[in-house]
Amino acid sequence: MSDREPQRRRVPGPARPARPASGRPRPGPGARPARRPAPGRPGAPKVLRLGSARPRLRMVSLALTLVLIAFVVRLLQVQAVDASSYAAKAEQNRYVGHVLTAERGGITDRNGVALANSVDAYDLTADPTMFTRAQLKIDDGPEQAAALLAPILGVDQQSIVKKLRPKNKESRYVLLARRQTPQVWTQIKDLKSALVAKGETDTSTVNVLAGVFADPSNKRVYPNGDLAAGILGWVNDDGKGGGGVEQQYDKELAGKDGKIRYAQSGGRLVPTVGSTETPAVPGSDVELTIDRDIQWAAQNAIAKQVKESKADRGYVIVQDTRTGEILAMANAPGFDPNDLSKASSKALHNWAVEDAFEPGSTAKIMSMAAVLQQNVATPLTHVVVPNRLHRGDRLFKDDIDHETWNLTLNGVLAKSSNIGTILATGQLGKTQAQANKVLYSYLRKFGLGEYSGLGFPGETKGILAPPDKWSTSQQYTIPFGQGVSLNALQAASVYSTIANGGVRIEPTLVRGTKGPDGRFAPAPKPKKNRVVSAKTAKTLAQMLESVVDDQEGTGTKARIPGYRVAGKTGTANRVDPATGKYRGYTSSFAGFAPADNPRVTVYCAIQNATSGSYFGGQICGPIFKEVMEFALKTLQVPPTGAKAANLPVTFKP
Repeated sequence: MSDREPQRRRVPGPARPARPASGRPRPGPGARPARRPAPGRPGAPKVLRLGSARPRLRMVSLALTLVLIAFVVRLLQVQAVDASSYAAKAEQNRYVGHVLTAERGGITDRNGVALANSVDAYDLTADPTMFTRAQLKIDDGPEQAAALLAPILGVDQQSIVKKLRPKNKESRYVLLARRQTPQVWTQIKDLKSALVAKGETDTSTVNVLAGVFADPSNKRVYPNGDLAAGILGWVNDDGKGGGGVEQQYDKELAGKDGKIRYAQSGGRLVPTVGSTETPAVPGSDVELTIDRDIQWAAQNAIAKQVKESKADRGYVIVQDTRTGEILAMANAPGFDPNDLSKASSKALHNWAVEDAFEPGSTAKIMSMAAVLQQNVATPLTHVVVPNRLHRGDRLFKDDIDHETWNLTLNGVLAKSSNIGTILATGQLGKTQAQANKVLYSYLRKFGLGEYSGLGFPGETKGILAPPDKWSTSQQYTIPFGQGVSLNALQAASVYSTIANGGVRIEPTLVRGTKGPDGRFAPAPKPKKNRVVSAKTAKTLAQMLESVVDDQEGTGTKARIPGYRVAGKTGTANRVDPATGKYRGYTSSFAGFAPADNPRVTVYCAIQNATSGSYFGGQICGPIFKEVMEFALKTLQVPPTGAKAANLPVTFKP
């Protein structure tokens, strides 16, 4: 072999691809990498190189993860941690609760005639959030609503606007008006319907009354107007008794309110969602002892005389002598409890039990009762009555000047002699102080200085000082009814005690109550106590007949044809409540009939008559007659037919 390098054998490889037309070889397997263009070559285009996408994907993933974590945490908080509080808020916004007003019990007379009852009514309410711009898309929603409601409700327009724009922006309930009639609510519903109908054709129309609603309630109605208003009283805006029986028996009459809770949407009931309701319990009915017809007669008579006499006021009591039940209690002037806006504040009282006054000569019957019961005199006892009598620090006289009268004790009562009464009661004790104590004990037994037992709101027990507190003049004025005060019911009760054989029965005004179940619960029986003997009571009744039947008597205007009437006149100096001094007179008449078999007592008093006569026999005697006649006929009390005793009034010395 030669020393020359051996020749390498070429191994044939794959064929090279053909060059492209550009003259540059195409890349392929085994091809050389393309040569990079020379940097900074002038005129060469710049190449934009994109960064890696992985960092950005990581950031987006992290952000989404944080958002999801926040949602999960919030979801756990709402559904687990604070679930109960959010549920409560949802319930509060979704559910609405209202009070179901109990129907107030009625008040009737002794025969079941309605004197006060309740009728359907509505409390008009509103949701202030439904009057906002966000809800109505207008700024003056409350003003437009108030302009429509004010004439219907009869209230000031601006007051409605204030309620529809409350300071508490979250408030969803305001009361627009209480106890409106169904007619008022019908007017508002018609307006709401008209606005809805107009809105269907005119898109600019806004139903500004959509947020006004009505809750069922009831309204107190007095079908007889002012009849017995002083007894009945009234019901105030809060549905509470404001006076009289309405106040005294408010708990029994009011019943017990119920509650209802229901789902609502846009102020409307959602019927498919459950609701809870506690029904209201109606109040009990109260049955009074008064007779509507007798009450009307008494009220008509006293109102007429008060007007004619231009007096401050007057009252009439009619009482059943056997039971103590009050058949009538009339006041004048009165008021209509259906419309208190027209009533005088002075008229909103039952003055027959609230007014304390000095009774005058009608109180002499108690002095005579003490004299007879203590056996210090009889109806025939002679009493010499001078024109003037000096006692203590005063000179006493009768209502008229006269020569010396020679009267029987019966005549002292018949002629209503102050001097004769002082002389008679002076025999009740060895000393004047002892006589005072005896008289005081009888006045207390007759019910003076204590409440009657009615429990009536505002009732006065009068003024009766103990005997050791009587002034020098009171020792002699109290026997004829000055220096002591009582109310009209107490005065009537004195005469009913004599008429009932000397037994005093506490006056009653309520016979009982009837509950929602229809069961009648009678009122407790009144207390009784004997004041004088039956014999003394009978003798007093005969003496009282002389006041009416004898020509010498002061009560002749109280005569009733066919009936024996026992009665007594009274004319007392009146204490002016404004000044505390004597001004004017209290005129009165008290009595019962038939005198020999009493059934009815009537007492009448008129305060400060300024026109015509002011004597009790002249202005109250006719009222007694009118009311007594009506009561006797209403109760179908026949005359007894017996002749009067005709006890002598005078004696011949």
